[in-house]
Amino acid sequence: MGGMAHTEAGTGTGRRVSEARERLLRTAGQLFYAEGIHKVGVDRLVVESKVTNATFYRHFRSKEDLAVAYIGSVDQAIRTQIGSLMAADAPADGILRGIGASLVEQIRSPGYRGCAFLNAAAEFPDPDHPVHRAVVQHRAWFQQTITGLFADITVAEAEHAGRHFVMLRDGAMSAGYLGDPVLAGETLLRGIDGLLRIHTARGLDEHAASASGQASPAATTVSDIDCAPPNA
Repeated sequence: MGGMAHTEAGTGTGRRVSEARERLLRTAGQLFYAEGIHKVGVDRLVVESKVTNATFYRHFRSKEDLAVAYIGSVDQAIRTQIGSLMAADAPADGILRGIGASLVEQIRSPGYRGCAFLNAAAEFPDPDHPVHRAVVQHRAWFQQTITGLFADITVAEAEHAGRHFVMLRDGAMSAGYLGDPVLAGETLLRGIDGLLRIHTARGLDEHAASASGQASPAATTVSDIDCAPPNA
């Protein structure tokens, strides 16, 4: 969490307040994700974070303000993770596969309860609510980032490929919670592999057409992609 810590009256330094805020945010993240934002009240957050009511309201105007901070913390964690993949100077397809592998790891982890962003949006359906807006902003960034990676392979239909990837991700995260997480993860990886093969082939076609001075070939339907898990 960025920003300077404010000093709480009577503590002498800002460190205690900063630590209290982090405990609040960490506790909220665990409870909001596991049980839902609406279900968890301020009193419980205060008790489990070992802070006072005064400390809570000094940092967060309301529980919904804390919920926005919670969504922001998840968003930042994902940005950091993808940033690390990009910093490794891997090719775009390797980064996209790495994102897929990370999603599979999450889907199969203990306590997995679906996508934190989709869960929050379902609890706050009003598009003007700050929590809903925070979810939409994250998804816009994620879509833009994924689309940019596909554009690094080839700009042809990169936006379409980006939307396809995000839909694969949404479906897998829901299926992993409601069904078999192992099968959901395998299906996601196969879907990403198929999407990358199509998109890479499209780039090769564009390059060949450009080199020969011919128009790009018309899009064709691809029917040989196996998106089912092994032995399904």
